Amino acid sequence: MFHWLRRALAPAEADLPDVAPDTWARIEARLPFLDYLDPADRPLLRELACQFIASRQFHGAHDMVLHDDQLLEIALQACLPILRLGLDWYDDWVGVVLYPGDFLVPRQSVDDAGVVHEYKEPLIGEAWAGGPVLLSWQPDDHAADGVNVVIHEFAHKLDMRNGDADGLPPLHEGMSVARWARVWSDAYQRFCADIEAGVETGIDDYAAESPAEFFAVMSECFFEIPDLIQDVWPDLYAQLALFYRQDPAPRARALHASGGGAAT
Repeated sequence: MFHWLRRALAPAEADLPDVAPDTWARIEARLPFLDYLDPADRPLLRELACQFIASRQFHGAHDMVLHDDQLLEIALQACLPILRLGLDWYDDWVGVVLYPGDFLVPRQSVDDAGVVHEYKEPLIGEAWAGGPVLLSWQPDDHAADGVNVVIHEFAHKLDMRNGDADGLPPLHEGMSVARWARVWSDAYQRFCADIEAGVETGIDDYAAESPAEFFAVMSECFFEIPDLIQDVWPDLYAQLALFYRQDPAPRARALHASGGGAAT
């Protein structure tokens, strides 16, 4: 375990590690969508990931022992959405809890008769307002293109910065709330209609659960399959590019056209 794994007073004051190049290469090989970054951005993401680890409190659930590679892999994905926003966007919470696979969260629901039902919902991730991010550690073969639980949950954290997760994060100066609302509302209604009609969208059906989940799932897709999102949902892609201040689709398209794709 990293000797510097602790919550630092501030990222700038943290004793950041000297991670070996072969360590970065090994971890990043598991995250092929990072190839959609401009090469000049790779060292910036690595530095931000180290700052992220130094400023968080990590816990392994069910006696899970956390390893350096796991922490770095999570940190790279968590910091990808804030590469152009800065670590301050995560300054209202500190905890990350990692589970060895899916986990159960107690829930309550009230039926039409007013009867309260208690149950446990199996999850692979959850973000708590003002609290920790819960993540499951999934084997490589459990992941699908465009599905990224880490980016998903950290997108929820960004969404929560101005209240409950509702699909409208704090927008930057110059971005139009009205434009955002119109684009996202139209896209969400279209997506839900496609799902109900049995249309194959190439996107996780879970996005139809709510506007908040739609934002989180589309954020995953923005980084993992950006060329598809730009082709099928150009207005939505444009809003995500403005919010995240990144434009991964051109490089993704160029890599795919060359036959190389993302490195594996």
